Amino acid sequence: MKRRSESPPETFLRYPGSALVVSLLADKWTIPVIHALARGTKRTGELRRALSGVSQKMLTQTLRALEEQGLIRRTVYPVVPPRVEYGLTPMGESLNRPLRQLCDWTLENGAALERAAARRRRRTAKRDQA
Repeated sequence: MKRRSESPPETFLRYPGSALVVSLLADKWTIPVIHALARGTKRTGELRRALSGVSQKMLTQTLRALEEQGLIRRTVYPVVPPRVEYGLTPMGESLNRPLRQLCDWTLENGAALERAAARRRRRTAKRDQA
């Protein structure tokens, strides 16, 4: 019997939940939110400060989606004013491990990807001018 890592790449899409994984990771704010929460439980304001550029609406949508998928937990404290904290669930923590590797890979290779994209844009622009 083959181990999953030995399966042909196209079989990934047949794994249970693979479409959900792809959809989650395609969201711009999923990885940064999980990465921020890997450092510890945070309130909404702390997350907004940690994630420069995220709007309140996008942060709320991302937090709700991650909570629905079981990757983060939302704790509401019965105080006035209400206090809400977010943290990773064990499943969210397990997702953070490969995401951390992906972030490391991006740090090592991101500039090269940007240069390749710029070359492609220049070639396309020259072709369009001809």
